[in-house]
Amino acid sequence: MWGLLLAVTAFAPSVGLSLGAPSASVLGLAPSSTLAPHRSLAQPSTKANETSGQHVRLRVIKKKKIVVKKRKKLRQPSPLGTARPLATTGPAKTTTRPEKQEPGCPPLGLESLRVSDSQLEASSSQSFGLGPHRGRLNIQSGLEDGDLYDGAWCAEQQDAEPWFQVDAKNPVRFSGVVTQGRNSVWRYDWVTSYKVQFSNDSQTWWRSLNHSSGLDMVFPANSDAETTVLNLLPEPQVARFIRLLPQTWFQGGASCLRAEILACPVSDPNDLFPKAHTQESSDSLDFRHHNYKAMRKLMKQVNEQCPNITRIYSIGKSHQGLKLYVMEMSDQPGEHELGEPEVRYVAGMHGNEALGRELLLLLMQYLCREFLRGDPRVTRLLTETRIHLLPSMNPDGYETAYQKVAPETWAVIKWMTRIPFVLSANLHGGELVVSYPFDMTRTPWAARELTPTPDDAVFRWLSTVYAGTNRAMQDTDRRPCHSQDFSLHGNVINGADWHTVPGSMNDFSYLHTNCFEVTVELSCDKFPHEKELPQEWENNKDALLTYLEQVRMGIAGVVRDKDTEVGIADAVIAVEGINHDVTTAWGGDYWRLLTPGDYVVTASAEGYHSVKRHCRVTFEEGPVPCNFLLTKTPKQRLRELLAAGAKLPPDLRRKLERLRGRKN
Repeated sequence: MWGLLLAVTAFAPSVGLSLGAPSASVLGLAPSSTLAPHRSLAQPSTKANETSGQHVRLRVIKKKKIVVKKRKKLRQPSPLGTARPLATTGPAKTTTRPEKQEPGCPPLGLESLRVSDSQLEASSSQSFGLGPHRGRLNIQSGLEDGDLYDGAWCAEQQDAEPWFQVDAKNPVRFSGVVTQGRNSVWRYDWVTSYKVQFSNDSQTWWRSLNHSSGLDMVFPANSDAETTVLNLLPEPQVARFIRLLPQTWFQGGASCLRAEILACPVSDPNDLFPKAHTQESSDSLDFRHHNYKAMRKLMKQVNEQCPNITRIYSIGKSHQGLKLYVMEMSDQPGEHELGEPEVRYVAGMHGNEALGRELLLLLMQYLCREFLRGDPRVTRLLTETRIHLLPSMNPDGYETAYQKVAPETWAVIKWMTRIPFVLSANLHGGELVVSYPFDMTRTPWAARELTPTPDDAVFRWLSTVYAGTNRAMQDTDRRPCHSQDFSLHGNVINGADWHTVPGSMNDFSYLHTNCFEVTVELSCDKFPHEKELPQEWENNKDALLTYLEQVRMGIAGVVRDKDTEVGIADAVIAVEGINHDVTTAWGGDYWRLLTPGDYVVTASAEGYHSVKRHCRVTFEEGPVPCNFLLTKTPKQRLRELLAAGAKLPPDLRRKLERLRGRKN
């Protein structure tokens, strides 16, 4: 029933969800890919484009094929739907050119939800589901257009002078605007040009001016619903409020947009305004985004700093020939120790989901540093487990956008089957939830259907452990990232009950290896700004460590030959009442994750009599030892004697002759 479809071609979004394009990576903005099902084992991804001045990179979606085009100059589209310019009030700014542009200003926080709903206003809204609180970059619509969670802010059709306004709460230096259209399957609603105004009191406004003409600056906006378009202001403006005034929009559509505002903090010598929350970490780590070259350099530095507990190895190459580097961390790197479980974290499956990549680079730095400092928790983790960190499963996707067949998929599959992994998580972005298998529904064509595994209790426990120790997921005041409020269910969900995904890593791990794997959606923002990385690290640090420690739950042991006491490889460990078996590694050792309870466990191997044992899993930290000694069957002993060329005893020889005679 559960034949696994390995996804080795480019990912095709499901109905109602689409894959968008990136924005400026230099700003640390989330590319415009939407929250489509993205746990498929292979998928092309994108690097955030650098979109400024005269060049813009667009991704045009045509059914299942994604085409990347580049045009030299972004001209204002021919306005097919228009609105009258909004008259400005207050003093006009001078047209002197700025001394320096500030493309490095971070996002104000519409996408990451630092900007609250109360800070967003608009001239009008078509409905509550299309209110200003939905005008956030990369916000996703609900299952149906027109519900309470629609995919943008949209002004009323009769609103001739629409505007969308953001209150920064205190003065900031606005430097740029990023926009998208409405996330919708059925509607074509996006703004094609807009103006910008600023205010300190929301009453008196001044305009962003064109330097050459002295008139209002008209910024080119979107040519499709998903591609993000960045416009830097001709001159950064210090103000508290910013307004976007749509001027034209797609013919037959409506004035709809999703936005992110770029803004730098300004000094406040008189201490007149409340201090913004400072995102810091007590750990002295390298909090910045790393491209492939920088990632490789950092991994080498960690290896040189902790040579006795680290090893860097490659599991293969990407489509463009980039090596897939893994950092192994253990007290005996390079070898599987009998009885020591193997665990892994995988990130960077999609190039536009950069947070997981950075968290794993931070984790390897942290483990190295804390081991050298003698931290008992880290020391125990590294001496009792063998940890593998793959920060970039899809290095090509971080560097560029393309559609391909993924050799990364086969490299990871071989890696997953070569090492006896017990526990794993793959890290993604765009939501705040932990999903567990099965990820594919049993009913054909069903978009959503609760589809648990035989080990549903274990997966729920693993998911709850991560979600329960993640600071952002435990923040009761936060609002949902998009349309679903996962906090109502503890921030965990069965993958198939969310949206079906054929060929996911979670399903492959469970069906074809001994490994239990979940998907962690780390943040609403897939590509947070560097200044937000310390806070994201603090949100996930304890969860990353606590999840790895769950490899100790359940039972573990070694299956040996009773006569020789040699470990038996590929012995089957079956738990009564749970239709899912695991097998022993080449040394005969095994690990079976189980929740507390009493279990009847059977060990069997070809050529041996099966052995059954009662094993009790307690709430004490484990794993509980559950070893087996198997005795060879007479037939197996005979095979071994004959293979060794030994002479048979007379009584056994006569018995075999009688048996042959009966057959004849």
